[in-house]
Amino acid sequence: MMKMSAVIFDMDGVIVDSEPRHEKAFLQVAKEIGCEDHGLRFADYIGRSDRDLWIDFIKKHNPSFSLDELLLMKREKVVEILTREKPVFNGLPELVSSLAAKYPLAVASGSDRVIVDAVLRLGNLQQYFPIIVTASQVKQGKPAPDIFLRTAELLKLPPSECWVIEDSKPGIRAALAAGMKVIAITNTHPAAELTEATHVASTYGEIRSFILKD
Repeated sequence: MMKMSAVIFDMDGVIVDSEPRHEKAFLQVAKEIGCEDHGLRFADYIGRSDRDLWIDFIKKHNPSFSLDELLLMKREKVVEILTREKPVFNGLPELVSSLAAKYPLAVASGSDRVIVDAVLRLGNLQQYFPIIVTASQVKQGKPAPDIFLRTAELLKLPPSECWVIEDSKPGIRAALAAGMKVIAITNTHPAAELTEATHVASTYGEIRSFILKD
């Protein structure tokens, strides 16, 4: 096995079952501003930033709300839903605490920092992730490698020594483009659609055993 010095977690679909909650928040905002028939396929934006979603929405509907206003409206709804429903994946906290005993950990997420902080509070996970990088801190979101390269820089490690845990296809491509190794978890897509990843796992226990070799 190649040398590994750190583990980087995606958040949406890896730490928390948030993709359906993001969609719910998006639909609520679209309805409130009179664009319920939005004509976008939300699944096309899984693993990408909210900014990508709303930029396409604005091009299609030219609403009276600005990009920043739409981002804020959705962000507030997502935080509200996540705080209420607390959908942290079973087994995730145990995986995090096990890995943190051996490796430095980081989060690299396409979500806003406010949402990341809210999610980490749900499972009292903040203590394990001293480094958090979000889409707003880099020029290009996933599938570009920027967010993972910046995370490696903050970890003070070469990308080749970082493992990434991802659930989405854009996330897998971004991590590979950064020169990292990727473990894909089948929370969002079936294993057959994640074959680009270095390793595919169906449970957090499997990820733990794979990384810690126990």
